[in-house]
Amino acid sequence: MQRLNASTTPVSALQHHRSLGAPGIVHLGLGNFHRAHQAVHTARALEHTEGPWAIVGVANSSAATAQAMREQDMRYGVVEISPERTEIGVPAVHSDVLVAAQQPDAVLDALSAHETRIVTLTITEKGYSYSPRTKSLDLDDPGIRADLAGGAPRTTIGRLARALQRRAATHASPVAILSCDNLTGNGELTARLVREFAEALPAAERDDLLAYLRGSVSFPNGMVDRIVPATTDTYRRAVADRLGLRDEAPVPAEPFSMWVLEDHFAAGRPAWEHGGVTFTDDVEPYELMKLRLLNGTHSLIAYLGALDGCDLIAEATARPHIAEAARRLMRADYLPTLTMPADIDFEDYSAQLFTRWSNSALGHRTRQVGSDGSTKLAQRVPEPAALHLKAGRVPQHLALSVAAYLRCTTAPETTEHTAAMVDPAAEALRTARANASGTREFVAAALRDGLLGDEIAAHQEFQTRVAELVDVLSTHGVAAATEEALQADG
Repeated sequence: MQRLNASTTPVSALQHHRSLGAPGIVHLGLGNFHRAHQAVHTARALEHTEGPWAIVGVANSSAATAQAMREQDMRYGVVEISPERTEIGVPAVHSDVLVAAQQPDAVLDALSAHETRIVTLTITEKGYSYSPRTKSLDLDDPGIRADLAGGAPRTTIGRLARALQRRAATHASPVAILSCDNLTGNGELTARLVREFAEALPAAERDDLLAYLRGSVSFPNGMVDRIVPATTDTYRRAVADRLGLRDEAPVPAEPFSMWVLEDHFAAGRPAWEHGGVTFTDDVEPYELMKLRLLNGTHSLIAYLGALDGCDLIAEATARPHIAEAARRLMRADYLPTLTMPADIDFEDYSAQLFTRWSNSALGHRTRQVGSDGSTKLAQRVPEPAALHLKAGRVPQHLALSVAAYLRCTTAPETTEHTAAMVDPAAEALRTARANASGTREFVAAALRDGLLGDEIAAHQEFQTRVAELVDVLSTHGVAAATEEALQADG
């Protein structure tokens, strides 16, 4: 079977047919989400208006996707799948791909090039080298220390700062840094971390970089939303069946995709408004809606589902006790802590979420959604929990979310699906569990060590409720724990 490439791609599958133009965007994080989200929205924008907006994609360390894209002339299929249909699109907006661990100088050259006007990032929450407790750059991180000392940068923040330093010292052209990760105030956070890196440099390096940051670099806030599972042979077969071509780098995705941005780009941008992007002066309502109602609830479904023996999110959502827990989490614990965007109705949005989570054809796995919970929950639980606790109410389903996460992380042998989850805090949590005299002591230690920040760690009533639910999960299972939380919620 022929390989997917520039000469074999069917015109009917191409998502953009105009001239690609010069590279104007460098993207850090060549994973599935970027290739099914930002790349697709950019392809649609370029279909409407040409411009110098080709993307140079940068993988951090894994060369597999980059190599496959090189062999396919930067082409790959986006497999949009639902129970009703499967469609294949080919964005074809990348002009080059690099691997930072292998080509550090080439990556810095691309980031600091005069032609680069936007740098986008999908490096996940844990890629920002910051402390969830303080929201500040982790200056004790070995990678950050090495990057401050000089040499080829090892961290994304170090890479950005060193590239901006080079830009300031050469052409000083403006640039926008656009985070596309699930972080509260992701643009503001990225700006702060880069600035804190710059402030930690010697004065001879620091002052010019800080001046450049103030005058020529913008950091728009944004919200991204699309469910993108891991690639499997199922999706390779889908491309082969529908296009008659072999694709070694397909990306599966649900049909739904959303991108909301501040229009704050220091050096221009693609015509993304024609590519399905919403521009607003106030991203926060969209951001909190997504982080809490979608991401936070998604995490609860993943943990409860994995503990209940479910491989897929759709399988977990189909279990009535898990679905009811998810509904109560959204309505009772998350909704009172946010203001819905003016153009979105909560009832419609929540119904749409359950439709998306019930997409059995997508194959989104509980282990994928549940991994890296220590960084994800830090973005989704502390602030809404604190708001309820200050009002004298224990948020039962936020407590259940934390309890289910702790159970998955410290008792991985429970099911094959919990065993497959990975988390940077897992070893420390298991050690704390082994050293504790009981569940309450363990939960207190876990929260005290910064899992959800200092404010939540001080709430004894929340600690106690989490510990009680961990015990119910351990002794009686998921259905009993969801019933316990439901009854306590009234």
